[in-house]
Amino acid sequence: MSEIWSTIVSEFSDVPDLSTITRITVRLSIAALLGGILGYERERKHRSAGIRTHMLVAVGAALFVIGPLQRSMPIEDMSRVLQGVIQGIGFLGAGAIIVRAKQREVEGLTTAASIWATAAIGVIAGLGLEVTAILSTAIVLIILGAIPIIMPKSTSVASDIRGDE
Repeated sequence: MSEIWSTIVSEFSDVPDLSTITRITVRLSIAALLGGILGYERERKHRSAGIRTHMLVAVGAALFVIGPLQRSMPIEDMSRVLQGVIQGIGFLGAGAIIVRAKQREVEGLTTAASIWATAAIGVIAGLGLEVTAILSTAIVLIILGAIPIIMPKSTSVASDIRGDE
C-alpha cells in the first residue's frame, strides 16, 4: 500500500511549489481571458467560432508550451512543438472557412485568422510573456473592430471572392 501511495504522490509532483502553481494558473488564466475577449468579438458578429472556441484554442496553445517548459525541453525541441500547434490550428481554421461556389463567396477567413492569432496569443501567454499577449490581443481587437469601420466592406463580387467579412 505504501508503494501505491508513493507512486500516486510522485504522479502529482509536476507542480513542486506554490510559485509554480501560481505561474501556471496566471498563464492559463491570461490565455483564457484573452481568448475569450477575441471570441466575444467574433460571437457578437454571429461568426461560427465564438467565446468558448477562442478560449479553448488559447488555453490549449498555452498548455502545449507550459508542459514542455516544465520539463525543461530544449528550445530546438520546443520549436517542433510550436510547429505542430501552428499546423493543428491551421486545420481548425480551415473548418471555419465556407466556400459558396454558386454565389462566388468565401466566408470565415477572418474567423479562421482570429483563431490562428488566438493560438499565437495562447503560446505567448504560455511562455510567460503576458504583456506581449495583452498588447497582441489589443491589436487584434483593433483589426477586428476598427478596420471594418474605417474600410467598410465592398459589395462587389471581388471582395466576396477575397473572403472579406
